[in-house]
Amino acid sequence: QVQLVESGGGLVQPGGSLRLSCAASGIIFSINAMGWYRQAPGKQRELVATITSGGSTNYADSVKGRFTISRDNAKNTVYLQMNSLKPEDTAVYYCNADVYSINRADYWGQGTQVTVSS
Repeated sequence: QVQLVESGGGLVQPGGSLRLSCAASGIIFSINAMGWYRQAPGKQRELVATITSGGSTNYADSVKGRFTISRDNAKNTVYLQMNSLKPEDTAVYYCNADVYSINRADYWGQGTQVTVSS
């Protein structure tokens, strides 16, 4: 069994910053890609950023230059540094990981709310 636990969400004013963390635990042999997705009210879940085990990154156009994804492979943890936040960044942010456990599977965290408002 593998669990992903997110932290770091909250309420921030426009232009502010937040840092999300997501730690994977359980029977883990290795983790391939990790990523962050978000879902705003009334909208579909969308990709925010992904990072491979080797450190290659990919970002949604809407967050390029403002968000940075990183990971600590020794801690099985992925981070999302969010700067210059905008009201349209308001959403529930979900962590995702492609994990080699007893079987290879895709895992999701429970989500953390990010609200950007004055």
